Amino acid sequence: MICLSSAQYVLIGLNFMHVFGSDCGPAEYKKVDGQCCPMCGKGLVVRRDCTIDSSTSCIPCMRGAYMNEANGLTKCFPCSPCDPGQGMFTQTECKPTSNTVCDVLDGYYCRSYSSNSECNFAVEHTHCSPGQSTKSPGTKTTDTICEECQHGFYSQHGVNCTAWTDCAAMGRVKTEDGNSSQDVICNKVPPRSHTTLIAPLLLLLLLLLLVVAVLFCFYLARAKRKKELHEFCEVPVQETGPLQVTSNSPVETAENVPGDVTDVDFQHPLN
Repeated sequence: MICLSSAQYVLIGLNFMHVFGSDCGPAEYKKVDGQCCPMCGKGLVVRRDCTIDSSTSCIPCMRGAYMNEANGLTKCFPCSPCDPGQGMFTQTECKPTSNTVCDVLDGYYCRSYSSNSECNFAVEHTHCSPGQSTKSPGTKTTDTICEECQHGFYSQHGVNCTAWTDCAAMGRVKTEDGNSSQDVICNKVPPRSHTTLIAPLLLLLLLLLLVVAVLFCFYLARAKRKKELHEFCEVPVQETGPLQVTSNSPVETAENVPGDVTDVDFQHPLN
């Protein structure tokens, strides 16, 4: 029979109360039977619980698992995957003492957060449609904000709104109108054909001939009127025979004619 001193009995009693007490220390865990055992550290889990004669036996976490705190667990936590299909990529690989650190892919933003404020699900940024511009680019926490292009501007790829091309300023002609997603279409000014040049000349020649014809007609009308007026005003002249001198007195010669001739009577012959 083994005899123990009173001091040893007191030590055993204190140890019993400590192991099977209702409360365990901050670095201990309680077994199913209520016994308190020392916890395993980070990267380790319990292989075998402690006994009165031995402490807790721990083993390290296997690959793909981790334990990031002191514990009394028998299994490590599985490492979190960073799924590119959910807009995530691996920023820091999983280690026995820490979980995988994931981050949001470029062009994505987080839609779901875990309890420790880590993103666990992301979606792709909205792509602005043609006819829209990107008012505010998306970030890892917010989506893209789009706005419509104003009249006179267009956007083919939904990035920036660009003013329609000024065809006249380029010395060209507009052949098709623009819209919110397409620029106007400009083409070179077509060269003037011979037909285009001849048509104005022919028109000018016809106008000139018309003016000449009008002036000629006016001239003929004026000449005809002048001739008619001249014929109307002209007095007709009658033909007469030789003058006959009749007198009751014998014909006197010039020598016998007095200075004042008073009795001479000129008569026209009777018709």
